[in-house]
Amino acid sequence: MKRKTLVLSAAIGLLAPVMAGCGGSGDSSDSGSAIVVGTTDQFSATKAAPAPFDPAYTYDTAAWNVLRQTIQTLTHVPRGGGEPVPEAASRCLFTDHESKTYRCTLRSGLKFANGDPVTAADVKYSIERVVNIHDPNSAYGLLTNIGTIVTDGLNVDFHLKSSDATFPYKLATPAAGIVDPKQYAAKKLRDGFEVDGSGPYTFKAEVKDNTVVKATFTKNPTYKGDLKIQNSKVEMRMYSDAKAMETAFDKDDIGVMLRMSPDQIKSLTDHPKKDVNLTEMPGLEIRYIGFDTSAPVVKSKAVRQAMAYLVDRDSLVSKVYGTTASPLYSLIPAGITGHTNSFFNQYGAQPSAQKAAQTLQKAGIHTPVKLTLNYTTDHYGAATAKEFQVLQGQLNDSKLFDVTIKGTPWDTFRPDQTKGDYSVYGMGWFPDFPDPDNFTAPFLDKDNFLGSPYDNPQIRNELIPESRRQADRGSAAGVFGQIQDAVAGDVPILPLWQGKQYVAAHTDVTGVEWAVDSSTNYYLWELGEGTTSD
Repeated sequence: MKRKTLVLSAAIGLLAPVMAGCGGSGDSSDSGSAIVVGTTDQFSATKAAPAPFDPAYTYDTAAWNVLRQTIQTLTHVPRGGGEPVPEAASRCLFTDHESKTYRCTLRSGLKFANGDPVTAADVKYSIERVVNIHDPNSAYGLLTNIGTIVTDGLNVDFHLKSSDATFPYKLATPAAGIVDPKQYAAKKLRDGFEVDGSGPYTFKAEVKDNTVVKATFTKNPTYKGDLKIQNSKVEMRMYSDAKAMETAFDKDDIGVMLRMSPDQIKSLTDHPKKDVNLTEMPGLEIRYIGFDTSAPVVKSKAVRQAMAYLVDRDSLVSKVYGTTASPLYSLIPAGITGHTNSFFNQYGAQPSAQKAAQTLQKAGIHTPVKLTLNYTTDHYGAATAKEFQVLQGQLNDSKLFDVTIKGTPWDTFRPDQTKGDYSVYGMGWFPDFPDPDNFTAPFLDKDNFLGSPYDNPQIRNELIPESRRQADRGSAAGVFGQIQDAVAGDVPILPLWQGKQYVAAHTDVTGVEWAVDSSTNYYLWELGEGTTSD
């Protein structure tokens, strides 16, 4: 069996994928048959989480990957990465030298899939709707720096409250997606699983027991934008676990596997299958422990610092994730401008029960400290349970902590976490865009993603604004270094590991290397059908 590797060019912020297997790449085609993709992502509508696909509600990578296919944004990050370019817009630029006024000009003749025209007023309505609904589960925090939006013909002018060189990236996220006011009420979420927009596909969900079991993305005949669509239809099937997805893949019921388990990735890496390509790329996904810093059990930073001394990242990654992840010693992962190893510098790579004990003793903390580590059972994969068992063991083995662990389904876990029901919890982060701002501000700024009470005035009032004034993002590296050092000192968040991205596909599916990026964003329009060669 031959094995070949294709290395593709890297671009700013996104790292090159490597495709290994028995086949090569071929020409894609716009065929009438559906390309079938499998995933372990789950989408449910519940009383606590009623609107999984509303841009004013969801702030979840899996749901955003549905919206990316269906709801258009003014800008998008181009294939291979780099700075955002116009998508629904024909032109976008800062009109000043302070990165405070940003103008986009819409393409003429844009239509929603239902035939309604897309106007500048719709753009204004859509973005203001997200901010005004102000749902704590949403990404409204990405848009709160907008002071006013002024429209004139096809032009949309954003007047920002403060300088923000990253604003074009924020307009490329589904939070800034353009929706039809006829279908999305101004002050009410759109419950359920309907999605309508002007993006490359229309969307139809097959639902069982309030959970999506299949989603069909059909090429939108009215789409007008920057994307090149390589297929006419993609069908996504949701599996309850990775094993069921693998069985369907082996039977050729699906052509692509997303969100595989570490064991599956290891198996395909060590024992390549005929007519299967495994695409690997360095990833920007991170995992971390979050703290409600107002909760009595972890209010003292000494408790959080002691945990930082005890967590053995190397052992955790080795036992649970193998070569699919690497230890992370900062909020900003490797591969992103400004990355430093602040936690390594402060706490070392090897755990130290002695230093943890000294930290607790100095703060007058009685041991063992009793706490519960909360995690979600179904959002990040089956390995999460094992991960938290390992963490529990590391902390309890020190005799300084008495830790229990509790798993909860995501549709309950996330609302409860947002409400502050958990003192300590495990979370993951898939960046909205590949910039250090998106690994810091969502956790540390006002209206942060976690709803965290942690407040460092220097970070919030000085360092984050200063970093956003730097149009040359490399010039902001020093500022981000200060932020990471402050986080390592206070430990409002404890970084654990950084993951790689993998996609498995049969060799008659083309474009796989472009269909998923290192931020775990899906671009289903890149998939095609064609011949392959050895």
